[in-house]
Amino acid sequence: MSDFKANFWDERYSVDEYIYGTEPNQFFKEEINKISPPGLLFLPGEGEGRNAVYAASLGWKVDAFDQSTVAKLKAEKLARKNSVTINYSNVDLDKFNPQKNNYDCAALIFIHLVPRVRTEFHKKVFDAIKPNGKIILELFSQNQFGKGSGGPQNLEMLSSVEEIENDFKELQTIILQEENIILNEGKKHSGEASVIRFVGEKVI
Repeated sequence: MSDFKANFWDERYSVDEYIYGTEPNQFFKEEINKISPPGLLFLPGEGEGRNAVYAASLGWKVDAFDQSTVAKLKAEKLARKNSVTINYSNVDLDKFNPQKNNYDCAALIFIHLVPRVRTEFHKKVFDAIKPNGKIILELFSQNQFGKGSGGPQNLEMLSSVEEIENDFKELQTIILQEENIILNEGKKHSGEASVIRFVGEKVI
């Protein structure tokens, strides 16, 4: 999910392999494991389905979307292979209007947008979660610029701790930090990387 259009992602995903792997994002896995009981999870920009399938295996009901039709087909194939069910839709970002106060959790994993789009997108995700619901986020920081381990090489589409803090200022912050990590998520996310990790709770 980014300013890149659906045909960019369709082309990127049009290979037999899962370009970001089939295992869940590590930070997402750690944080979703802490939430009990499982409820209704929202995964925008879900790509090939690795996080959706993992969450479904824990008992979460999963609503996922992506603009890529190829990604949807691969995600559904991965779900069948793992004997789980996910609800996966193709939706363009400009038509993204989730139901308000509907989800127990939303996870935004490596969704990179220009600021004019990002702030509005994050507000819609905030509105979509229930009171006491959580948002889990991981994305590349501005210090990822110039690194070959993944992410857009467009500084405007990379984030700072301050931007994430401001976008989700209505949430109670549980985790907000920039970290240097080693990514091992398929060919497109591999090597030393700088990321921002955030978990917030909608306390009303």
